[in-house]
Amino acid sequence: MNRDIRAEIFARLRDQNPNPTTELEWATPFELLIAVLLSAQATDVSVNQATRKLYAKANTPEAILLLGIDAVKDCIKTIGLYNSKAENMMKTSTILLDKYGGEIPRNRDALEALPGVGRKTANVVLNTAFGEPTMAVDTHIFRLANRTRIAPGRDVREVEDRLVRLIPKEFLKDAHHWMILHGRYVCKARKPDCTNCLISDLCEYKGKPSG
Repeated sequence: MNRDIRAEIFARLRDQNPNPTTELEWATPFELLIAVLLSAQATDVSVNQATRKLYAKANTPEAILLLGIDAVKDCIKTIGLYNSKAENMMKTSTILLDKYGGEIPRNRDALEALPGVGRKTANVVLNTAFGEPTMAVDTHIFRLANRTRIAPGRDVREVEDRLVRLIPKEFLKDAHHWMILHGRYVCKARKPDCTNCLISDLCEYKGKPSG
């Protein structure tokens, strides 16, 4: 796939959705960080249901610590792995208060050092909260990058690095959201909806219907 085709793919995605964003509900960088921390092996819908309950009681590091781990667990118990996620939330809140005055650091290394926060979560926060041109490669983006051949790679980091290098700069800030939404609703894992795909004529997926 060449640069012109990639540019056309993202131009179409932009035209369809000029201002994409995450489907997670958040109002502050801390709320986003916690939502993404909770989203591992959980749907955005289930995370939003839990965070509505949680943030009504506590939506800052200080308030989370005052609420206490048992009450936090009660708010998020509908989410998988909620025990370990609650523990990470408490540890992360403590570090944010002690080191950063309760603010979210705008720095990858600092974010990745927080309990329960890996590279993908750091990328989501940097991109969505701070507008950094990062690519948080989840299962949808990994599948889409390989299936379409936008940026094929053997593992998540290779796909991330290739996407950052190959996506035209004018599209890079929003590309993360366009790709997740397209992978979630159109280029689905088992049954990609090629007939209703706005980039099917540009895609190099060998399994798509001909004609």
